[in-house]
Amino acid sequence: MHVLVAGANGKIGQNIVKQLHNSDEHTVKAMVRKEEQAEELKKKGINAVIANLEGRKEAIRKAAKGCDAVIFTAGSGGSTGSDKTLLVDLDGAVKTIEAAGEAGADRFIMVSALQANNRDNWNEKIRHYYVAKHYADRVLQASGLNYTIVRPGGLLNDPGTGKVIASENLTERGSVPREDVATTVVSSLTEENTYKRAFDLVSGEMEIGEALKKV
Repeated sequence: MHVLVAGANGKIGQNIVKQLHNSDEHTVKAMVRKEEQAEELKKKGINAVIANLEGRKEAIRKAAKGCDAVIFTAGSGGSTGSDKTLLVDLDGAVKTIEAAGEAGADRFIMVSALQANNRDNWNEKIRHYYVAKHYADRVLQASGLNYTIVRPGGLLNDPGTGKVIASENLTERGSVPREDVATTVVSSLTEENTYKRAFDLVSGEMEIGEALKKV
């Protein structure tokens, strides 16, 4: 698959881009906001395009043209206010979903948040973030695209273990290395058991490939 990664400069995004770039099965187009970010990627031989999630949808659609799949792993970050969360994590995600459909990229993978589907389990301190994730996920599910929604727990910078728990409704909170989130996302691209599915993801004892077959 030829895959567009929205949020390619983020920590999960960088891992995804690296894995796709080194893959024999996929090719990658990295979408970033700044020229200097694109130049750094191009120095590594990675195809990079510039589009701002707060800008016009047409730029995202142009970036997605020719791609088979889109991965959305962008976020406003923890240091911004709720206004940026709505503009990036919600409206930016929705624009990307619309742009993917219009560009003919049928496969769409969303990096969401643990239990974003369950209002009763939201963290009150960042409720606005969960609202954004919840409704972006619902738009994707209603879009007609062949989606997968990955809802990771607390994100760690530790090296990946390659072992996770993937469940449609985890009852307990947990954490997971960003590298394992990236591996799960890349593995989901062609794992048919994840098609039209949404699941929580934390560290566990099962190999990622096996876990995805049992979601």
